[in-house]
Amino acid sequence: MPKKRDGGGLSKTQQAAKFLGVSVLAGAVLAGLALPAAGALGLTAKGSVEGFDSIPANLKTPQLSQRTRILDANGGEIAKVYSRDRTVVGLKDMSPYIQKAIVAIEDARFYEHGAVDLKGILRAVNKNAQSGGVSQGASTLTQQYVKNVFIEEAGDDPDKVAQATQQTIGRKIKELKYAIQVEKELGKQKILQNYLNITFFGQQAYGIEAAAQRYFSKHAKDLNLEESALLAGLVQSPSRYDPVNDPQEATRRRNTVLQRMADLKDVTQAQADAAAKKPIKLAVSRPKNGCITAGDGAGFFCDYIRKVFLGDRSFGKNRKIRAQRWNEGGMTIRTTLDPQTQKSIQASLSDHVYDDDPVAGAATIVEPGTGKILGMGQSRPYGFGENQTVINLSVDHRMGGGAGYQPGSTFKPVIAAAALEQGTSPEQEYPSPYRMPYPSPVQTCDGEWQGTDSTQNENKEEVGPYGMKEATAKSVNTYFVQLISDMGICPAVKMAQKMGIERADGKPLQQVPSMTLGVQEMSPLTMAAGYAAFANGGEYCSPVAIESITDARGRELKVPQTSCRGAMSKKTADTINTLLKGVVEDGTGREAGLRGRDSAGKTGTSDSRYAAWFVGYTPNAAGAVWVGDPQHKRKMYDITIGGVPHDKVYGADTPGPIWRDAMTGALDGRPAPGLPTVPIDDPAKDKSPGDDGDKQPGKHKPGHGKKPGGGWHIPGFPDILGGGNGGW
Repeated sequence: MPKKRDGGGLSKTQQAAKFLGVSVLAGAVLAGLALPAAGALGLTAKGSVEGFDSIPANLKTPQLSQRTRILDANGGEIAKVYSRDRTVVGLKDMSPYIQKAIVAIEDARFYEHGAVDLKGILRAVNKNAQSGGVSQGASTLTQQYVKNVFIEEAGDDPDKVAQATQQTIGRKIKELKYAIQVEKELGKQKILQNYLNITFFGQQAYGIEAAAQRYFSKHAKDLNLEESALLAGLVQSPSRYDPVNDPQEATRRRNTVLQRMADLKDVTQAQADAAAKKPIKLAVSRPKNGCITAGDGAGFFCDYIRKVFLGDRSFGKNRKIRAQRWNEGGMTIRTTLDPQTQKSIQASLSDHVYDDDPVAGAATIVEPGTGKILGMGQSRPYGFGENQTVINLSVDHRMGGGAGYQPGSTFKPVIAAAALEQGTSPEQEYPSPYRMPYPSPVQTCDGEWQGTDSTQNENKEEVGPYGMKEATAKSVNTYFVQLISDMGICPAVKMAQKMGIERADGKPLQQVPSMTLGVQEMSPLTMAAGYAAFANGGEYCSPVAIESITDARGRELKVPQTSCRGAMSKKTADTINTLLKGVVEDGTGREAGLRGRDSAGKTGTSDSRYAAWFVGYTPNAAGAVWVGDPQHKRKMYDITIGGVPHDKVYGADTPGPIWRDAMTGALDGRPAPGLPTVPIDDPAKDKSPGDDGDKQPGKHKPGHGKKPGGGWHIPGFPDILGGGNGGW
């Protein structure tokens, strides 16, 4: 029985039903005339809306969320990313069958009525009055489109989605008014096109193009009769009629649509019967969303692109706007990623470091002079499974990386460049004893450092005097301690800043003498881009990853550009080239040398061997390789990496070969220009190769006085500041 109000009379629901029925019959709604305020009819329950007149007349249609394609430098697809898998297409790119099928099953009188269907509303009013609620709708295709607009605006907010779909008189009135506007402004064909692009078809597919791809692996324009009927039948309940999970229920629903099309003369009865006899034949294309689908280890670079977009003001004045723009998608993003370089990096890492090894490896290659990131990979795949990670070990913390890793002696060329810029001769000699205290005090940028810390070389035979060339080739710690003490810490800090070399955690560089030994954590991308300045005649160019972006409307967006600046003179850069060529030709980095082309670089190993590095370059590529434990817990002693056992891991024997193989493949078939150098007279010294800990096994003596947990302890001296011998 219909519900009565207290004291008799019609209930609120019945009043509303009567009001809508009378209004429609009177033509008020169809004419778009003002209706009495809902409150005057007793529609004051929670969820009702204000008066019809007070509803804004302008329906703001949101930009439909679409998939974004991320491409490499050659136009190859790296990945598709989207919050909603959708590709907007025009009616000309939709099969006539799907257009007829959706109208037949959802709104057969679509082309005959206006914004609302008189017959449908009367039927719904009668049904709802009998039930005492709003159990049956009378939504036209236009009204359904309006509701989908509300849902699209709600995004992934569950509360907003609930508001957009709640069954209330208030929402229906609001829907009616906007439907009137949409009919007036768009017309039937545009409404049908918009509806087919916005509606949800299940299996993460929004819009008919995505649905056709998902279920049949074809374009919407190629859908046949039975395929179109099946997809049209999904709209009412995508989960209930899902052909993947319940083909029998989906078949029944499809055949209902076919019969409806026959009843409306959209197809003949014979066509409908023939289609109904056919079994459902799916060609399901599983959703491929996100960077996890990227091949050749490019998932980390893909995610780096997202971080760049969300963090750069070129794409919006604040992060909320940028995030909304990213979620709307519909973009084509062409990146700097070179597929040849990326494949080579990943192949080299996979060969030398296994994903289930106790440590990991990461590598990045950039292009000197442009800052373009050509490749970025790591040994542990992008993902959430066992031996996988979504932490990008190649970049700083703010860009999705970790806390960084001590670069060890790969920081020494920065000290050398700073000294050369201050007028120090590359032929400068220092006594370079096996062990020595840091000279004190040492000038900093804002005062001076004082302390009694000390350091030592790898073995007792490593005793000077040394010149800069031999000290660099052998990575003599005490030489570089004397060098930074003489020139002061501030020039080294400023040189690092000009080369874009900064801590991975974003904190300022600590102004301590031990910085010469690379004790402050940095990322491979930072080191690769910094070394690229040596290859580029002393000019540093900030890393960039995006070449161009086209939005959903085909407009070119402004993208961040590299920023280049002089970090040092060309003479200084050429001198560093000479020093670092010596490393790969006669020093600690011999295993990293390239055949048939000039190269230069430096090995590095941190305290307690938590990290090992090789950073090097040619005139057309600069790369950094790190191997270690991302958690800074596993020391690389008595360890097997990539199937190769090591008593100790050196920058030369693991990162070096990774760099060599990655660079060899990346540069295959490409020009091999020479590195400009300068002559340096260095006193010949008949000594065993020194090192930062990167000599080959069997050619060194173990270190002395190692302090558990990192750093060194020398009797009579306090523990070294910041891990002291990070240069090894």
